[in-house]
Amino acid sequence: MGSRGPIPNREEDLARPRERRGSEEQSVTKGVARKVRWPKADDEWHPLAKEIYNGCRLSGQADFYQQSDIALLRSLMDDLTVAKRNPAVRSGQLLQTLYSQLSNLLVAEGDRRRVRIELTEPSAEETSAEVIAINAYQKALGVAN
Repeated sequence: MGSRGPIPNREEDLARPRERRGSEEQSVTKGVARKVRWPKADDEWHPLAKEIYNGCRLSGQADFYQQSDIALLRSLMDDLTVAKRNPAVRSGQLLQTLYSQLSNLLVAEGDRRRVRIELTEPSAEETSAEVIAINAYQKALGVAN
């Protein structure tokens, strides 16, 4: 279970929404999210570090990342590369720190659920206006879809 507590149930698994549960809810201080830039994964990183970095970039939790989160993730990937390539420096403390920081960046589903972030499947949307327009142009030109 660890020091972070149990993983909460998903919202749809609850008998009633969390906001109706009473005094457990804490108010949230809000700020303005800024646009972020995702630098390319470093070519020198260990393959697993590249996979984790690119996975974070493409995963739903990236919607919550800011530039400082990306900088921290890049630093962690540097450290992970050192740990993976140099078994002599691969200590239990280093690994604990790396995994703890990845947890803070909400890399795993359990970490996200602990802070009440749930990623859902995209809803089946109707055909976009862009696709409809392209199909209409193709039909007008006699091009098969």
